[in-house]
Amino acid sequence: MRRRDFIALVGGAAVACPFAARAQQPGMPVIGFLNIASPRAFAGFVAAFHRGLNAGGYVEGRNVAIEYRWAEGDFDRLREQAADLVRRHVAVLVATGGTTTALLAKNATETIPILFISGANPVDEGLVTSFSRPGGNATGVSVYTSQLVGKRLELLRELLPGGAIIALLGNPTGVVHKLETKDLNQVMNAAGLQLLVLEVTDESGFEAAFASAVQQRAGGLLVSADAFFTSKRDQIIEFAARHRLPAAYPWREYALADGLMSYGASIPDAYRLIGDYTARILNGAKPADLPVQQPTTFNLVLNLKTANSLGLQIPATLLATADEVIE
Repeated sequence: MRRRDFIALVGGAAVACPFAARAQQPGMPVIGFLNIASPRAFAGFVAAFHRGLNAGGYVEGRNVAIEYRWAEGDFDRLREQAADLVRRHVAVLVATGGTTTALLAKNATETIPILFISGANPVDEGLVTSFSRPGGNATGVSVYTSQLVGKRLELLRELLPGGAIIALLGNPTGVVHKLETKDLNQVMNAAGLQLLVLEVTDESGFEAAFASAVQQRAGGLLVSADAFFTSKRDQIIEFAARHRLPAAYPWREYALADGLMSYGASIPDAYRLIGDYTARILNGAKPADLPVQQPTTFNLVLNLKTANSLGLQIPATLLATADEVIE
């Protein structure tokens, strides 16, 4: 078993957040960095982006400038920020924080290179023509978030075999929500289970959503891979603990912050890959020629401390399949 604590994450956040604006030298290329969430919550991810960028020979403030735009969960603001970066004629537009951000960037420009991190299938969503030959002005990383929700349900059911009602915390303004809900409804109907969809679009909705889950006797909770929820992971984990609701999350960062379990690809790896692609584009590569990257590993992380606080005994079979166990 590999043991992890918060030191690495907090250390990365201390370095990465906040990224102060730095003086731009004449002739220095400018990267537009666009994200639906907040800088503090995504500090570790942005640090990973910088690692990829640095490995490609670019260092912010030395030979490249970065214009950061954080929408703090406001999609209207995100649209305006995308348009602003396009007006500034940035050399490359890095659209992070999910498929919705990528689509807004794609709608804002047909000429500026776009690099995305998508939770949905980028071909189905019209971001690229194919994974191997994206075509157009966009490419990036697909992290399979919408396809993995069924696996997280399977893992949660293994931990909670008697749960007939499972809740999904979703954001209806995001692209991934529709896909996750569709997939879960099909799986749960076939298994004779009931899906309780809890829709939240801002932080003020969490209290009512969790109260509804308890009132309707949900046995467990699935949290959507939506970037807004990732940015509010500490609050979500706190609500889950307060209401004693076992929850499965999409990213390791949730389990590190005392979430019960997570299953998914590495988001820091995705941001590092985007940093690498950004450097390649600054060196003359075209998005149409850079294949959409896909994760090769998906990790199950279990938090024993949280399981014990909920009075749960994690089955030996589940422990044996875990890639990381936090004690």
